[in-house]
Amino acid sequence: MDKREQNQRKNERREKRFSETYIFGVRAVIEAIRAGRELNKILIQKGMQKELFTELKEELKGKDFQLQFVPTEKLNAITDKNHQGVIAIASPVNYHKVEEVVESLLEENVKPFVLALDRLTDVRNFGAIARSAECMGVHAILIPSKGSVQVTPDAIKTSAGALNRIKVCKSDDFKSSLFYIQQCGLRIVACTEKASVPLYKANLRGGVAIIVGSEKDGITQDLINLADVSCQIPMWGEIASLNVSVAAGMVLYEKLRQEVD
Repeated sequence: MDKREQNQRKNERREKRFSETYIFGVRAVIEAIRAGRELNKILIQKGMQKELFTELKEELKGKDFQLQFVPTEKLNAITDKNHQGVIAIASPVNYHKVEEVVESLLEENVKPFVLALDRLTDVRNFGAIARSAECMGVHAILIPSKGSVQVTPDAIKTSAGALNRIKVCKSDDFKSSLFYIQQCGLRIVACTEKASVPLYKANLRGGVAIIVGSEKDGITQDLINLADVSCQIPMWGEIASLNVSVAAGMVLYEKLRQEVD
């Protein structure tokens, strides 16, 4: 890698850091938690044993924040301010509860359309999917609280602002949330290459929650077992799979096509 490429990557990392909202210091993070601030992640210095950290640990009890223990060098690379060994990355949006969103739509006699993303990890795929979802009339996107991509400035940018317009819901228990909305009358549709039913033969009309799987290994088997129907996108080419954002766009379009047909 030549010096120009190194400088370009350095500038990109700096631009990304400045585009995100960081909260520095133990006390500031504690107050953000108490205020109910949406936090994507909390970075904590490895081996930290300060008195204030004890208070932070007490504040974190019973809460399901995503924690990452990192070396001091990583924190220092983010800021030269006195971070006290703790930096929180705040979410640029407020998350919702999918159960409440679905209940509200049903009360309004609207058939809910939910897109569930099972352990998606690439922020640009997330943004592209959200853009398609907003265009295709999705009411809410459901993601797991842990082990999944979160809403970041990069995701919002890739979504062309769609993530500011569509409700994003986080769940501490992804499967339970899907089971709950299934009990509310939504059919759960798993889009997976493991299925035998072609997409165009699956009934996507009415209230549904469509599951799309991770880039690495697709939808987990327990969610496929939960689904009312599993379907796959027919392909004639030699490549075994589609990019997840492309696949999601095709499934969402098929849902829209069936509704207006």
